[in-house]
Parts: sequence; structure tokens; C-alpha cells
Amino acid sequence: MSALRALAFALYFLILTVVMGIGAIPIRILRKRQAALVYAKLWARLVLAGLCRICAIRIDVTGRDNIPDGPCFIACQHQSYFDGFIWMNLVPDPAYIIKQELIRVPLVGPMLMLSGMIPVERNAGSKALRDLMRNTQSAFDDRRQIVIFPEGTRALPGERKPLQPGIVALAKQSPVPIVPVATDSGHCWPRTGFMKYPGTIHVRIGRPLGDSKGRAALIAAINDAWDRLSITEDKFGSTVDNSVGGTLPD
Repeated sequence: MSALRALAFALYFLILTVVMGIGAIPIRILRKRQAALVYAKLWARLVLAGLCRICAIRIDVTGRDNIPDGPCFIACQHQSYFDGFIWMNLVPDPAYIIKQELIRVPLVGPMLMLSGMIPVERNAGSKALRDLMRNTQSAFDDRRQIVIFPEGTRALPGERKPLQPGIVALAKQSPVPIVPVATDSGHCWPRTGFMKYPGTIHVRIGRPLGDSKGRAALIAAINDAWDRLSITEDKFGSTVDNSVGGTLPD
């Protein structure tokens, strides 16, 4: 049954993306960032609605009150492609730091750029970091929320990969709140393959971190916050958040 659900979702995702990608052509011609972002938010909402309905997955978001008004870093664990969709509708003006390859995806890539996402060429060395810092500061000047996956790649549930140094450089340049987020999305949407499994995806948003001096202190603070969010499941509520895509009824 899970395989059939996963196949149905894959077809839904493909058709939705192609149709909305073609429908986005007028926005791309007009080159209106805000219109592109609104359209991208709708796409993400429909993707998650389909995920929930077709694959019997629920989305449980806790701690939304911990997200400050205005610019901030959302420092999120990364286990699946789900993590790339959820923040489109959890914050008002998201700017994801994404890998350069994504902007080359037909139909999707041009809209990512137009909506203000921040691509990074990971093999470009110091130039990539300079471009990242410049584009991130520009996003903060527009009072946007930067969604960053400090591990730099998707991890298995329970696995912890070393944090990349980019988060430290960005935090030193832009002293805005850093909001730690833990998730277990990989249980329902594995990092590889097309399978999707019924269950609940938890997204736990922690309080903004205090000031951390130095690279080691900041990395330790993020890891410690993730540990606390991951192991204290019962201290959070169990409210299912219907605003991010849709859920299945009990």
C-alpha cells in the first residue's frame, strides 16, 4: 500500500509541478519577485496537501511563537525534501540557501531565482562564500527570513552530520536571531528513493539562541539545541498545524 501511495504522490507532484511551471510563465516574463514568492508558496502548500492526503502523513509543528518578527536565520535539520517545502508557509518571506544545481531544474529553477532564493556553488571556494554573504545580507536588508540547513546535506533520522562553516560566517556578518529547528521528516519521506511512509512528521522550533562567541561555541549551541528539541518530545504540544499544507483527519 505504501508503494502505491508513493507512486500516486510522485505522479501528483509531477503533474502539479509541470502545470504550475507552465502557469508561472507570465510571472517570469513580468519578473515580479513578490508575485513569484506567492506562487511558490501556493505550489509548496499544494505539494504538502497532496503528501498528507495521498500518503497518510500528518504534519505536527510546535514552537511557532519562537520565530521572531523580521529577519532571522532558521537553522533546520535536513532529512528529506520535505524540509525544503515546509518553510515556504511557516514564515512570511523565506529565502532558502540552496545548492546551485536546483536553479537548473526546468520550470522550477527560474522561479526559485525569481522568488529570491540564494543559490550556492559549493565547489567555488571563497568566491561562493563571498557571494553567499552578499546575497544573505541583501535578503536581511529586505527583512526576509533565511532558511539554512547547516549540515549541508540530508542526514538519516538520528544521524548527525558536521555543521558547515558557512553558518558561522553568516552569523558573524549579520547578528540576527538564530532559530534552531529539529525534525524527523526522514521517517516518512526518506532522503533517497521515492517511497513515502504513513505517520507524523514533527517540526520542533526552538527559542532563538543566545549570543555565541566564536565558531566552536555557535556550532555547539546549535547542536545542543537540536538535541534538546529532539529528545524532549512530550514537553511540546501535539497540535497538528493545518496551515502548511493540510492533514488527514483522525
